[in-house]
Amino acid sequence: MILTKAKMKLGRPDHGRKMSLKAFEFAQIEEGLHCELARGYVVVSDVPNYSHMSQAWLIRTHVDHYVFQNSDRIHRVLTGGECKLLIPEWESERHPDLSIYLTPPRNRKGRTMWRTWFPDLVVEVVSESSRDRDYTEKRDEYWSLGVKEYWIVDAELKQVLVLRRGKSDWIEKTLGADDVCETKLLPGFKLACKEVFAVAEVADE
Repeated sequence: MILTKAKMKLGRPDHGRKMSLKAFEFAQIEEGLHCELARGYVVVSDVPNYSHMSQAWLIRTHVDHYVFQNSDRIHRVLTGGECKLLIPEWESERHPDLSIYLTPPRNRKGRTMWRTWFPDLVVEVVSESSRDRDYTEKRDEYWSLGVKEYWIVDAELKQVLVLRRGKSDWIEKTLGADDVCETKLLPGFKLACKEVFAVAEVADE
């Protein structure tokens, strides 16, 4: 008889628990919760609220529409539950709200694919509990992975901070309600910032 080791299951009591990336990578998550590893510590939160979900959904809808018209430009568009970014340098595992991969993975084996396949463009929708992680921690971590662009969507401040990869650091551009999100990575893609902020306001009513 062969005994298999049960997978670790993480829940609310594990919030703040110190853990290695190796131990966290294949742990199971209690249903209804969202878990990331942030600099060697487990972060447990509820699944996104309606406002957060609405903003992520609107952005995903626009990107999907772009894909239908430009299927040769994007390989995959994945949400937080569909991918993971393993960042050994920081002992972190992240699940961005939206990850856009322009090219397929070199290695397609499920258990190891995420160790070498990273998105070209990452979008995070800011919530109050994630503000420091989105603006500070993930900024450094996504840079170390080679991400080409990182968009931080903040409906409370009514701004989108666009970080584009430079030679030695991010090149920043702050967009307001009257501006449009666009990128050289997706020629012809346009998303009015006011549309994202509007759906957040409706969701909060």
